[in-house]
Amino acid sequence: MKLASYNDGSRDGQLVVVSRDLSLAHYATGVATRLQQVLDDWNFMSPQLQELSQTLNHGKARHAFAFDPAKCMAPLPRTGQWAQASAYPSHLQRLHPGSAPSSEPLFSQRASDELLAPHAAIDLPSDKMGIDFAAGLAVVTGDVARGSSADAALESVRLLLLSNDISLRQLAPAELARGQGLVLSQPGTAFGPVAITPDELGGAWQRGRVHLSLHCTVNGKRFGVCDTGPEMGQHFGQLIAYLAQTRRLRAGSIIGSGPISGSDATRGFSNLAEKRAQEMADKGEARTDWLRAGDNVRIDVKDLDGQSLFGAIEQSLPDHDGE
Repeated sequence: MKLASYNDGSRDGQLVVVSRDLSLAHYATGVATRLQQVLDDWNFMSPQLQELSQTLNHGKARHAFAFDPAKCMAPLPRTGQWAQASAYPSHLQRLHPGSAPSSEPLFSQRASDELLAPHAAIDLPSDKMGIDFAAGLAVVTGDVARGSSADAALESVRLLLLSNDISLRQLAPAELARGQGLVLSQPGTAFGPVAITPDELGGAWQRGRVHLSLHCTVNGKRFGVCDTGPEMGQHFGQLIAYLAQTRRLRAGSIIGSGPISGSDATRGFSNLAEKRAQEMADKGEARTDWLRAGDNVRIDVKDLDGQSLFGAIEQSLPDHDGE
């Protein structure tokens, strides 16, 4: 099934069930009003939502309405845990050539108090901070026991998400010296309109990896078509288990893959930093600029039939000139 949170003016939005082709939606108020409620009581509520999903997909839902991604918040607008890995070795190798590969996943803690809508503006004080996007995938877990194995952790995956994590790559040294870099370098993460259960992927979900293509455009021009599965170093079960080594994780935890990456540079990239690093290696200088006012980024994943799986993330940088 596919789930979304419509913006109704509240912090957590109104839970809706979305049809497989993203054309229709139905309020889930007969079951739950918020996605976190479902995650907290998954075994009881998810079968009811699944039944509504089937009715919707068969065209028999009486109160269905046209689905509008522009009305969506992040599927889970806030959560207690949002941790991002760097699960693709080629991403780290391009950014840090010559560094020894790590046998353990590298994680960074992201801001989780406000997760951004798929069409949220990338609204920052200045476009001269090295603004970068990073397209990736993430999972939402149920409760995970401390010390869970990778197999057990994989069973905890409830939903998958499409993400765009914004970073600031050119902070002034003085800001870093004052210890402000950790906050300033993480303006926020946007998520695709819908969250999906793993069974929506069919054969594309293979032992904790999604085997599909991620499509990124910048200002309407192709930036990358990246395979999401083959070169993911640690699968999602391994990433979850790593975090749960010393403590349990609560339902609603979001674990991200980090930027999708592959060794074949001809397929493009899912973030500006990698392309600039590749240009440095090939041409001796970075020729691609960071995002600037007026730029637009679009991120999408196509299913095996070529249809949008999560709905697209589409974000622009406002032009504040004249304010």
